[in-house]
Amino acid sequence: MGDQSRMILRFLPRLWRRGVLLACLLLSAPVWSADILLTAAEDGAGVQAFAQALAQRRPDDHVTFTPLKDLPAPSQLPASTRLILLDLPGLDWRLQDAQGPPTLVLRISRLQARQRLGSTHPARISLLWSDPPLERQLRLIASILPQYRRIGVLYGIDSEFLLQELRQYAAPMGLEIVPQRWDNINDSRPLLNLFKNSDVLLGLDDPQLYNPKTVKNLLLSSYAQQLPLVGPNAGFVKAGSLASTYSDQADWLDVLDRLLNHPPASWPRTLYPEHFKVVGNPQVARSLGIEQVDEVAVAAGLAEGEKRP
Repeated sequence: MGDQSRMILRFLPRLWRRGVLLACLLLSAPVWSADILLTAAEDGAGVQAFAQALAQRRPDDHVTFTPLKDLPAPSQLPASTRLILLDLPGLDWRLQDAQGPPTLVLRISRLQARQRLGSTHPARISLLWSDPPLERQLRLIASILPQYRRIGVLYGIDSEFLLQELRQYAAPMGLEIVPQRWDNINDSRPLLNLFKNSDVLLGLDDPQLYNPKTVKNLLLSSYAQQLPLVGPNAGFVKAGSLASTYSDQADWLDVLDRLLNHPPASWPRTLYPEHFKVVGNPQVARSLGIEQVDEVAVAAGLAEGEKRP
């Protein structure tokens, strides 16, 4: 009996060490590993770089990119797949099958979604908006141009639905939305009428109004009236508008990383990225006699304001 007790006592430390090692292994192992599939119609370098960056952020998951043309019908994919669509053809393919896996859609604007979906929203599809949030753009104007109150907004048949939302956001800020419909981009009279009644222009992300054919007329006309244009996006700032908010690849990777840490049932139906930046055009600011936009400070101030209730 004594010998047996001594053997047990000698064996206990070994068991304890093995138990501790097993517990450490269990705690360090991922709770689950997800199959994440990215797809797009175009298999370019930018798409591949985005997929690689996501894979680096999620080493415990199986992250792959497959061109859209090589995929079966959405319903033929495993139900456990987390599907990420990187362009509009991918969304059109996904909408053909209601039984597809949970899906995150990037690079889609509010206007593009309305053109494809109307007022409906298919199940198991989350839309991550690419256009700057309207409220954020209005707060940008209030931050860099606090003396301006009349916000001129050109709109078309496709973007008219955004006006009511704009007014709802503008009212608590003490801003007035001055809308002007522009059906014929070859007719400058609506522009001149809007310029006379506005302090600043806010561009909506409507490609029928803001595109390579209209950019010269819009910018030259606004310069002539000493009227700054804010938005509609970061690309237009490079062309000659004053400033805009935007989210870059790192911001979108942050969004995806956070969402993929949660089960698809908890994914929001629609989402703007929480993280963003501000871009300004110093040359335009000088031409209009406006103080140059401090991109970092303004972005930090806007972000702080969004955190407040």
